[in-house]
Amino acid sequence: MTSSAQASQLQDKLFSPLSLGAIEMRNRLVMAPLTRIRAGEDGVPNQMMVEYYTQRASLGLIVTEGTFPVMEGRTWIGQPGLQTAEQVAGWRRVTDSVHAAGGKIVAQLMHGGRIGHELISGTGRVVAPSALAAPGEIRTPEGKSAHPVPHALTIEEVAQTITDFTQASRNAIEAGFDGVQLHGANGYLLHEFTAPGSNTRTDGYGGSPENRARLSVEVAASVSEAIGADRTGIRLSPQHNIQGAMEADHDDALATYRAMAEGFAPLGLGHIDVLNADPASEIVQMIRTVSGAPLVANSGFGVQTTREEAVRLVEQDLAEAVGVGRSVIANPDLALRWEQGLEENQPDPSTFYVGGERGYTDYPALRN
Repeated sequence: MTSSAQASQLQDKLFSPLSLGAIEMRNRLVMAPLTRIRAGEDGVPNQMMVEYYTQRASLGLIVTEGTFPVMEGRTWIGQPGLQTAEQVAGWRRVTDSVHAAGGKIVAQLMHGGRIGHELISGTGRVVAPSALAAPGEIRTPEGKSAHPVPHALTIEEVAQTITDFTQASRNAIEAGFDGVQLHGANGYLLHEFTAPGSNTRTDGYGGSPENRARLSVEVAASVSEAIGADRTGIRLSPQHNIQGAMEADHDDALATYRAMAEGFAPLGLGHIDVLNADPASEIVQMIRTVSGAPLVANSGFGVQTTREEAVRLVEQDLAEAVGVGRSVIANPDLALRWEQGLEENQPDPSTFYVGGERGYTDYPALRN
């Protein structure tokens, strides 16, 4: 086989169909969840968001930006929700348009936990596993503020949190989504329970690796029962050590994510999306093997994933699919560009979070 034929074969694998549970993908490229804060103060998806997601429907799967299940879990002004009837109706316009363009889309359900502020949620508090403030500052309607000390959830409130995620998953299906992805990564609520740096509880949700893994497993089990495990996924970021969710002890992290993966295994999840700089690492591949779920690998956070990296991850059987972020922001038709080896637009980070159409829906496609 010639080198050009080998290269074509590798490319063909990246662009071959794939089933993530009940979701049939046309290719193995997944639009990573990307914070864009264009939903306005009411958290209702608007026409600009309809256009943005529909432009990217040629990817195998779209994962939405983090979407709050309840107001108490809201992290940013402009973040969309899946709690009210108006929010569900707004998302329905998005999903109908994406499906009409031949795409598949899942909602990422994200409870921000202590990464929030009462001026953003309007609920009078932020919550977390323990009464430990996150490091750094957060932007509120009144300017930057130190992260507040959160309310430590009681056992009864933890149970309500599971109910909240479950109801939001039902709302997602009502809104026309093909499934949901639970946000268990990057220092938000589920990850705050997982990481010893943010969880100092001494009850059944703290202390041991098994206890710290418990909430993510229970949420995944409840959501799977509500909408089907084959339409349920979860995102993890082992040892990402961000926003104070520290997992510095490798052996402890390995034990924690093993317990989590063992909890996921009987469910038959549709996918697990793992953010890690090295998808070939022991911890990532252990999660994949023990859980038995198809792996969506994302090797960059703030780093632009290249076509070559995506081809390599699939060709070397390090993942079933590849999550791509910044390249998808700048190239609504990234699947076409990568399949045919065409030139790419470059993303403009100065427009990521500013609102409006600039840097959102105005990146040019090669074919309209």
